[in-house]
Amino acid sequence: MTNHWKDIKNADVVLVMGANPAENHPCGFKWALEAREHRGAKIVSVDPRYTRTSVVADQFLQIRPGSDIAVLGGLIRHAVENGLIHRDYVVEHTNAPFIVREDFGFEDGLFTGYDEASGGYDKSTWDYERGADGFAKTDKTLEHPRSVFRLLQKHYSRYTPEVVAQIAGCTKEDFLAIADTVCSTGRADRVGTIMYAVGWTMHTVGSQIIRSAAILQLLLGNIGRPGGG
Repeated sequence: MTNHWKDIKNADVVLVMGANPAENHPCGFKWALEAREHRGAKIVSVDPRYTRTSVVADQFLQIRPGSDIAVLGGLIRHAVENGLIHRDYVVEHTNAPFIVREDFGFEDGLFTGYDEASGGYDKSTWDYERGADGFAKTDKTLEHPRSVFRLLQKHYSRYTPEVVAQIAGCTKEDFLAIADTVCSTGRADRVGTIMYAVGWTMHTVGSQIIRSAAILQLLLGNIGRPGGG
């Protein structure tokens, strides 16, 4: 949630993960309820516990603690594979069309440039392919196999509904039900926001969880719009 509390009233879908705002932030959560009352917004609660937020949510998905990235990965794959991304937004406002260097790769859980001795990465191979003018090459059709979009699609292809269900401890059907709702905002006339709190940020991989959420929101075109964030 990167917009103002009050802006949540402009959302069509409110995904709550890593938070229990009905109990912990009731004065803020009222804006999600207002969005539902006046816009018909859907509130989706994804949590290891059945919280007070889950009680009033339209949909609830119970997951294992620590499986948030797998669920978000499944949502990213669902949006990409089913053509649910906000394509114009993705082309014009993200780096999805940029073409990555040919020597970039990912194998056995590691990206190219990994140094085992230091435990760090030489990230030079992660750069974009550049033209004679020094600017990154792009493909706005998003068809180039080394475009950021296609590399992302390949990377997240592993997060099938079956894999998400196995990791998160939910059913495939329950995951797909919330995936359809969340990804319904990938168009110009709908917008969604994500409410998260220390249930994400206090994980050792908290930054990676929020990074995954940001990727999802960019694909759906929900950042920088009223009711988004």
